[in-house]
Amino acid sequence: MAVRWLCSLFGKPFDGGKRMEPGGAAQQQHPPPTEQQQPFPPPHPALTRLSEVQREAAALGPQVSTFSGLQEDRDYRRLERELTRLLLDVDRVDTEGRAELQGARKRAAQEVEGLLRYLEENATHPSRLAIEQLSREARRLVDERVVAPQRAGGVSEIDDELVDDLQRLVLRLTQVKTEGRVPLRKARYRALTRLCAVQDVLEGRTRRQTLSLPLPGDTHRAVHQINQVMAQVSAARSQLVALLMGLSGRDSCAHLSRLLTEMQVELDALDVSGNAAIRNYRKQVVEEINGLLKHLDLEGEGDDTRRYDLAQNDSIREIEAVRAHVSHLREGVLRHCLGGDLSFRPKAELQSLLTHLDQVDTARNPCIREARRRAVVEVQAIITFLDLREALASRRPGPDEHPSHRAVWRVLASLSDLQAQALGFDGKRADKSYMVLEELLTKQLLALDAVDPQGDPANKTARKQAVKFAQNILNYLDMKTDEWEY
Repeated sequence: MAVRWLCSLFGKPFDGGKRMEPGGAAQQQHPPPTEQQQPFPPPHPALTRLSEVQREAAALGPQVSTFSGLQEDRDYRRLERELTRLLLDVDRVDTEGRAELQGARKRAAQEVEGLLRYLEENATHPSRLAIEQLSREARRLVDERVVAPQRAGGVSEIDDELVDDLQRLVLRLTQVKTEGRVPLRKARYRALTRLCAVQDVLEGRTRRQTLSLPLPGDTHRAVHQINQVMAQVSAARSQLVALLMGLSGRDSCAHLSRLLTEMQVELDALDVSGNAAIRNYRKQVVEEINGLLKHLDLEGEGDDTRRYDLAQNDSIREIEAVRAHVSHLREGVLRHCLGGDLSFRPKAELQSLLTHLDQVDTARNPCIREARRRAVVEVQAIITFLDLREALASRRPGPDEHPSHRAVWRVLASLSDLQAQALGFDGKRADKSYMVLEELLTKQLLALDAVDPQGDPANKTARKQAVKFAQNILNYLDMKTDEWEY
């Protein structure tokens, strides 16, 4: 009791005798009672709604950034409708005149408007419309020559002329500029892959038209069934072309794939043992079916892959490495030639680069083929420049040289100087130096046109070669300034 009284006297609580003397064990301390933490106030309903809108817009962002269609497409209308709804939701948010709420609403509106603007810009971009125009030309050509005759019960007009027309459209598609935009690259890639697939199918058909097939039905009892399958394959080929070009509204790739697979099963069930000719016949038909099946995977390829972005493609990297080497050699050739030194002639090295480019795997990708073609043109331009310089340096005209022949050589000397300028040109078409160079080359063409060969076959040939040389320089200059991209 005395202890308890003494503790109360000094204002300290009684601890049951557990308090230690100074210098002893630490005294047991009781933490003071803490005040209960108050929860944060809930966010303003306007901020909550704006955050929800921003999350929905972020979810639509990947779809907008990869959409490669046109304004009349169903997906475009869906995305436009969703973004417009979000924009209206933002407009309905009441900011109560508070600056922080007004700033949040403005940021949310800018995000949604940016997506809407990006969607519309890509769908109406001149390059996207050019891709669609070329696709329509291809569809019209294929419909008139292949699909429509087959549907009418006639024979499709598949020949080399049709294949060449399609190749020209492929080349024009590869030259469409995308400005690095993913939707435009995707649209160009989809158009190119389908057109190249159609071209491959038709080329296969033109090769097989020379075969003496189908075999007569009395050769073997299985031949009649193989002939029937081959007729079905011919019809399936036209269906595949129509599918790839978007000319079939009822069929689908899955349906056609199922039909072709059933044809394969039917052919596998035939007993053709003991007859090598029939086995080879069946093998050819099976190979043709396999050739059609490999193109049916294109239906979703443009949506599921990023093959249209070729910046990381191994073949493109290889081509770019060659172009960098060619650029180094070109600078050396021009530097020595301008100094009057013709000893630097890396023709063997340039020829090895041509061989290297010829071995680059293009994987039937038209953009890679075009990139390789351009690199080949750059190498060939340096080789022809060196050849002409050497010919001019070794030329020893005689007193009896024909005036027309002498005039052609004068033009070639001028063209050699102009080609050096073209090789070293690194500007754009809008530059004054480009227009001056183009005008000078055109004047040389007019000068060649004024040369009268006077019926001499050698003079005619010389003038013709000089005209071709001048046109090649113009084409090279045009290629350097057309801002083509992968």
